[in-house]
Amino acid sequence: MKAGVVLSHLLPQHALSALVRAATRWRWRPWKHFLIRWVVRAYGVDLDEAAQPDVAAYAHFDAFFTRALKPGARPLDPAADALLCPADGRISQAGAIAAGRIVQAKGRDYSVAELLGDPDAARRYVAGSFVNVYLSPRDYHRVHMPCAGRLLETVHIPGRLFSVAPAAVAGVDRLFARNERLVCHFEGARGPFVVVMVGALLVSGISTAWDACVVPPYARHIRRRRHAGPQLAAGAEMAQFHMGSTVIVLLPEGGATLDAELRPERTVRMGQRLGRLHVAIE
Repeated sequence: MKAGVVLSHLLPQHALSALVRAATRWRWRPWKHFLIRWVVRAYGVDLDEAAQPDVAAYAHFDAFFTRALKPGARPLDPAADALLCPADGRISQAGAIAAGRIVQAKGRDYSVAELLGDPDAARRYVAGSFVNVYLSPRDYHRVHMPCAGRLLETVHIPGRLFSVAPAAVAGVDRLFARNERLVCHFEGARGPFVVVMVGALLVSGISTAWDACVVPPYARHIRRRRHAGPQLAAGAEMAQFHMGSTVIVLLPEGGATLDAELRPERTVRMGQRLGRLHVAIE
């Protein structure tokens, strides 16, 4: 096991994440300007596509990190049956779910049941498909609907906060099923689907379109909340990551045919087509 992976097991993950959360909301101008400008330079952030390109206009670093884009910056694939990419980033893995298990990296996988925290809910996806998108610090950090759907339930699952960078994904067993996460269950016109927002080291804040802030507070036990909506259109904003992380989309058997080009490390943008939706097999 690499030294960085060993260290990640030993770090006080939640305490460090809470510290970073406070630091990224500090409004002292020299501090927030330093952080924003450093990230822009270090990661090559494209400010031209931001709705507010002036870094001095942001109240704090987190406001910059969760920045909106100019109208039309992310056109949606126009096909009625398109499965849309939910976020900017890179494909971590994508493909078929085999016997209820999802590929994490070469030689590593995890079960749908442990990811969702619910063996009963997992039964719909044991032979389905999945797409895992990794968001780096340079990316746009708002998450959008992969297709139209009505929110049925959210499940906040406690866990660790390992990094979700490629090295950690390759080295930490069952990482996505161990990290703190928010599972969002939807019902669409073509069947059910799930969007999982995975927290990570220093990047554990999650807010949604229906709740101002979901994480933190960090969960001590699984927290379920039933919803009677909202109904969200394909491509509508559904959540924000306060710092970057990973989004996993699950579709049931027969729910979609994924595009063959969805290979690991491929760069993707919110709104582009990831595949073609079908009516799911019940």
